[in-house]
Amino acid sequence: MSNSATHPTPEVQVPAPESRILSAKLTNTFAYTRSLGPVLSQFALALRDGRIVGSRGSDGRVTVPPAEFDPSSGEPTTSLVEVAPVGTVESWSWQPEPLDGQILDRPFAFALIRLDGADTALLHVVDADEPSQMSVGARVHAVWHAARSGAITDIAHFSLGETPETAPEATGEMIVDDAGDVIITTPITTDIMHSAAESESWYLEGLKAGRLIGGRVRTGEVYFPPRYVSPADGSPTVERVELPDTGTVTTFCIVNVPFLGQQIKPPYVAAYVLLDGADIPFLHLILDCPAEEVRMGMRVKAVWRPEAEWDYTMRNISHFAPSGEPDADFDAYRNHL
Repeated sequence: MSNSATHPTPEVQVPAPESRILSAKLTNTFAYTRSLGPVLSQFALALRDGRIVGSRGSDGRVTVPPAEFDPSSGEPTTSLVEVAPVGTVESWSWQPEPLDGQILDRPFAFALIRLDGADTALLHVVDADEPSQMSVGARVHAVWHAARSGAITDIAHFSLGETPETAPEATGEMIVDDAGDVIITTPITTDIMHSAAESESWYLEGLKAGRLIGGRVRTGEVYFPPRYVSPADGSPTVERVELPDTGTVTTFCIVNVPFLGQQIKPPYVAAYVLLDGADIPFLHLILDCPAEEVRMGMRVKAVWRPEAEWDYTMRNISHFAPSGEPDADFDAYRNHL
């Protein structure tokens, strides 16, 4: 039997933060580029031509989009067949308020559509004025974009009715590699509203002012960037510590391979830098010297961007460069490797 009536739970008083809590919208984005391979490339090339193809399995069933391997036997797909751009709605759901990035900017239906000649359903959207127009068994047809690049969105949407529409003459670009496989790039983006913890807020405020602020935990270690709580015992960070912008390279790697979106021409060095007075290194760039000269123990100093460019970000430091000091003694930082 509960005794909460006689022993009420005491109120917990959470102290107000001593620092201004920062919040900002963060956008994470990258362009995922890949080859579609020999089977899906044929699907993409057909879309570019205003056609839809599927794969025929060893059991005679036709899968749309085509499967790279036979669903029954597991063997690589070798048989592709064209299906009709007309089909039947097998299930649907109504989208009353379109979201950014969706195909249509007005209410529409998501639907699983089994195209004539196919044995599986294709997920796409149906342009309908209201949900009362939608039903299981409704007949729909593909409506094509003129600008086509081999993506499923080459089909602008499906419309009610079973009279197929002729695809307009294709415009747009398609990238095909030496093997004849289609290369596609898919932008992937996530937007979040991030509210920093108190220790993160004063770390970011410090960067905006050109200062490097770490945090000392109860057990004495200084972390940069600061931690909200100690990873050793979970206790809160107890003290702010301003650190110099000099430090030591603990470990590093030389980047030789170019990649999409790269801002620095290889070779260059990404290294873990242990700031003087800190107990844990952080990752940054080492520039202003040949990559092959970077070494463990090298003493480095921050190179700041012009003050007018400073914001609440570590990018205020363009990179670290050799300071000209003698290398640090290995025993002085071996525990930080």
